Amino acid sequence: MRKSAQRGRIMGNLSPVFIMSHTGSVLCLNLLLFLHVVAHFRSNAQQQWPVPYRRVDSRPAADSFCEALFPFCPTGDSDGRIPSMRDSDVISVYRLQTPVWEFKYGDLLGKLHIMHDAIGFSSSETGSNFTVEWYELFQLGNCTFPHIRPEEYAFWCNQGAACFFGGIEDLHWSQNGTLEKIGELTGNQFNDMAQWVQDDNETGIYYETWTVLSDPSPNATVWFESYDCSQFVHRTYRKLTELGAKLSSRSQTNYTKIYLFSGEPTYLGNDSSIFGQPALKNLAEDIRTFYHTFRPHQTFVDFAVSLLEAYEKVVLEKSFYLYYNF
Repeated sequence: MRKSAQRGRIMGNLSPVFIMSHTGSVLCLNLLLFLHVVAHFRSNAQQQWPVPYRRVDSRPAADSFCEALFPFCPTGDSDGRIPSMRDSDVISVYRLQTPVWEFKYGDLLGKLHIMHDAIGFSSSETGSNFTVEWYELFQLGNCTFPHIRPEEYAFWCNQGAACFFGGIEDLHWSQNGTLEKIGELTGNQFNDMAQWVQDDNETGIYYETWTVLSDPSPNATVWFESYDCSQFVHRTYRKLTELGAKLSSRSQTNYTKIYLFSGEPTYLGNDSSIFGQPALKNLAEDIRTFYHTFRPHQTFVDFAVSLLEAYEKVVLEKSFYLYYNF
């Protein structure tokens, strides 16, 4: 396959806050946490589970306050356009998987089964290769926890987006991960998928890190679904199947998830109710204090102190605030 460094991009307050209650444990990158209810402001009797992922009519511009250490999908078509294929073309589909930050740490995170997923395509008529993936605009930490601004409640940089670029970087995907052909498309099927990717990307903008379940069993109740790179791959595979493509893999695919295991969560309110009412000042301050522990760009000393604070809050006090749907 031909390699290319060319990359394009497909792109264009606080709202619900929940707290996890528990009968089980929380697994976050092999860290076990135990949770319980500390507040209750509304009956959960009418709450729908899992909470539906909220889509938007169109993608808003990202706030200039958000800044990524590594630029998102830096080159290519600024409008994220995907080239059109001839109906007679045969497009090969590839399953792509590699350790997160493989370009920097090699297989280190792969040993912990922390993987990133994408899909590759190759045209038989033109010989052109393409990669499509969906990931956070401002790095994972910024999508998982908010920035805390002194003059505001908190500020989230949790947009994610699809990135479509020319070439499949063979070594990047195959050396420590997977590069496997799993099927073929017609040119027309590819074009239909390309339109779907652009529509999906324009309406599904929130990166949601956590998958929240009632317990680790196969029949667990799902409280919240994540919305990440693996979910994008799942959605794309389903769409390709709907379009008539036949996909199959020789090996089992394991996807990385970050789980919280909890009893039924308690709805606390949105930003205006929590941070706008003097009566809830203590709750608002507790949420700010909780998220301050996870703030980005800390020094090594600050990080060590924050780690102890997080241990006290989550493990000893058994509480965790979850922010969902912007």
